[in-house]
Amino acid sequence: MAAATLDSSQKGKQKQVSQSYWSLVWWKFRKNRIAVIGGFILLVMYVLICIFAEFIAPYDLEHKTNYPEARPQTIRFLDSEGNFSIRPFVYGLEKKIDDKLRKRVFVENPQVKYPIHFFVKGDPYKLLGFIPGDIHLFGVQSDNPEAYIFIMGTDSNGRDFFSRIIFGGRLSMLIGLLGQFLTIIFGSILGAISGYYGGAVDMFVQRFTEFLSAFPDIPLFMALAAAIPKFWSPIAVYFMLTIILAFVRWGGLARQVRGLILSLREREYVLAARSAGASDSRIMFRHLLPGTMSHVIVIATLSIPGMILSETALSWLGLGLRPPLTSWGVLLQEAGTVYAIRFTPWQLWTVVFILITIMAYNMLGDGLRDAMDPYSAR
Repeated sequence: MAAATLDSSQKGKQKQVSQSYWSLVWWKFRKNRIAVIGGFILLVMYVLICIFAEFIAPYDLEHKTNYPEARPQTIRFLDSEGNFSIRPFVYGLEKKIDDKLRKRVFVENPQVKYPIHFFVKGDPYKLLGFIPGDIHLFGVQSDNPEAYIFIMGTDSNGRDFFSRIIFGGRLSMLIGLLGQFLTIIFGSILGAISGYYGGAVDMFVQRFTEFLSAFPDIPLFMALAAAIPKFWSPIAVYFMLTIILAFVRWGGLARQVRGLILSLREREYVLAARSAGASDSRIMFRHLLPGTMSHVIVIATLSIPGMILSETALSWLGLGLRPPLTSWGVLLQEAGTVYAIRFTPWQLWTVVFILITIMAYNMLGDGLRDAMDPYSAR
C-alpha cells in the first residue's frame, strides 16, 4: 500500500515537472479570479458588440424616430393599477410641453402598453457585413408604427441611444486592438533590430523613439489627426487614425524589446545558431523574438486601454472619427455640452461603458503580468 502511494506521488511530481511553460501560465492565470473576471467581461463585450452588434441593438444606427431627447423608458412588470404581468412591458410616450423648462418633453402614457419580446423582427442588417437578417435580440411588437423601446433614451435626432452605444463601441474597441497589433509589429521588429545589431542602428532607433516621446501624447495626436484631409472617406480616416495611434505608441515597446534582446543575444542557443550559419533574420525572428513574447503580450494588454482613451479623446475634440461613423468618443462629443448634461444626462451612459472596458483590461493585464512569471512566489 505504501509502495502504491509512493508511486502515485512520484507520478504526480513527474507530471507537474513535465508541464510546459504555457501550461504553468494558464494554471496560474486561472487562480487569479479578478483577471479571469476581466477576461470574461472583455470576451463577452467583444463578442456581443464587435460581432453581434446588429443583433443586440434593437434599431439601426441611423434609425430616426419622432421622439427626440426622450428619457429612458422604465421596464415594468406592474402597471399603474397594480396588475402583474409575466411579460415585461414599457409604456408608450406622449409629447407634452413643460412650462417650467419651456421645452418639449415626452412622458409615459399608462394607457398604452407595449410588451417586450425577444427575437423580434426589425431593421434589416447584414451581420459581419455579408449575412442578411432582420431579427433583433429584443424589441416591442405592435401594429402602431410609433411603438418603440428606449432603455437608454434617445439623442437630439430621435435615435435610440443604446443602439448607438453598441455600434460606437465596435469602432472604439476594434481601434484599440488594431492599433495595438500595429504597435506590436513596429515595436517588436524595430526593437529586435536595435538590440541585435547595436551600433549606429541602435543609436538611430533609440534617438527616434526619444524624439517621439519628447512630445506630449494628446498635442501630438491632435497635430497628426488635424493633418488628415477633410475630403477623405470616414473609413480612410478610421484606418489613418489607427496608424497614427500605432505610430506614436510603438517607441515604448521597442525600447523594452531592445532590452530583452540585449540580454538574450548572448545565450548559448543563439551562439549555437550563429555558429551553425543561421542568418541574422532567422536568429532575430526565430530564436530571439519568441523569447520576448510573454513580455510583449503583457505590455500590449495594458496598453490597449490607452489606445481606446486616445481615440475617445481625439473624437471628443473633433479630430478623430467623423459622422456617419460613430464611436464612444463621437458620442461623448455630442454629450459634452451644458445643454446635454442639463437636459439629456442619459447620454453620459457612454462613460460607463468606457470605464467597464478600461477596468476589465487593467484587471486582465495585471493577471497576465503575474501569470507570465509562473515561478515567482506571487
